[in-house]
Amino acid sequence: MNGDDAKDGNGKAGQPPEGDLSARLRRLEAQIERKRPQVAPDTSARPRDTSRTPLGQAMTLSTEFVAGVIAGGILGWIVDHVFGTKPWGLIVLLLLGCVAGFYNVMRASGFAGSRPGRRDKADP
Repeated sequence: MNGDDAKDGNGKAGQPPEGDLSARLRRLEAQIERKRPQVAPDTSARPRDTSRTPLGQAMTLSTEFVAGVIAGGILGWIVDHVFGTKPWGLIVLLLLGCVAGFYNVMRASGFAGSRPGRRDKADP
């Protein structure tokens, strides 16, 4: 054996001691962490955007219209049943329900006025 073979505490030739490897590994990890770009903050901790998705908006608009038509139909049937005006109460109030449904859709989509309970951003 010549003096070139390095032996560690385990008696294996050519390998540095275990403690030396751990120290080199820690130094390497520290250098990598310093050079690694900063990671953006976790987006799950932020409050979610409250704007509606297109599917959610479509469901809202269709529900607004259907609710107006159903309410008009039920009220028309009740008026016909109570006052005996078949079929005129149902026809008139069903048409009014359609008009109310269209108005609700326009209001919910922003084409006509603002929804009750909400303040426009321009209002103080």
